Amino acid sequence: MKILLRLFLIFLMLAIAVGGYLWYQLKQPYQGYKEAKILDFPRGTSTAEMAQQLQNAGVIRWARLFQLSRYLSPGVALEAGEYKFDKPLSTMEVMRKIARGDTFYYELVVPEGQNMFDIAESITALNVFPAERFLAAARDPKMIQDLDPAAPSLEGYLFPDTYRINRQTTAEALCSTMTHRFREMWRKLNTQADAHQIVTLASMVEREAHNPEERPVVASVFRNRLSIGMKLDCDPTTVYAALVNGTYRGKIHRSDLESESAYNTYMHVGLPPGPIANPGLSSIQAALNPASTRYLYFVAKADGSGGHNFSTSIAQHAAAVADYRRKSGK
Repeated sequence: MKILLRLFLIFLMLAIAVGGYLWYQLKQPYQGYKEAKILDFPRGTSTAEMAQQLQNAGVIRWARLFQLSRYLSPGVALEAGEYKFDKPLSTMEVMRKIARGDTFYYELVVPEGQNMFDIAESITALNVFPAERFLAAARDPKMIQDLDPAAPSLEGYLFPDTYRINRQTTAEALCSTMTHRFREMWRKLNTQADAHQIVTLASMVEREAHNPEERPVVASVFRNRLSIGMKLDCDPTTVYAALVNGTYRGKIHRSDLESESAYNTYMHVGLPPGPIANPGLSSIQAALNPASTRYLYFVAKADGSGGHNFSTSIAQHAAAVADYRRKSGK
């Protein structure tokens, strides 16, 4: 009887020791990697599969410990997704991170005035999904046709903002989020204006006016030209025409100015078929409420301020262009 009691006590002490050691290991921070690790757990990944990936990446010491931590938290669900590990964490902390769904996101920054090609380039840099996949989704106007039935694509409606995306984000989901953001801004403007015309005009204003205070004035130049049937002669439209045709070479060439593309406002009277970029709120407001002017021309100032000299006649404009060339050396 004494021998059985002694064996029981020994077993109990061993169990306590092992339990204490395991509990210590569960709480002990660990980092078996040098550079940050990003692990992707697709929907349906089992606890054992997660544990093995975490061990292989050096995030935890032992896969069995992760399974034990999961066993000790029976009411907790582990969330699928992409997770970033860049500092020592205990096995329990790793398990809680995944249970919280504390997934890793990339920040996609879309400045005012970027077009779909610029956005696709930024997505490529983040290595989330191929640029071609985003462009294919952005070229399909269905998401916005209830607001703009004439939209040739989603260009103009991919609202500039900072978006959180990960490798589970699809191109279609991103476009949906961006157009939804545009709809929120449009509703706040409380306007019954034609979205197609306003956003197209705003996109040109955005690309031409670098100084916010000049945007209503630039908008007035385009409005004045439209009212008398004068070509808009907007350089950014020729660039966009070349981008759409896949012929842009980094700067405007004579062949771009002579292109028959409907986007080329040097060849065609009126607005282009749709927006040439994604304007911010202030450019949309400028298109809705242009300044009251008689200006028909503008040219950049040579002082590097981003401002423009505005003119009402071709003679004044020619003098302003000559002044710009003299001072800028172009």
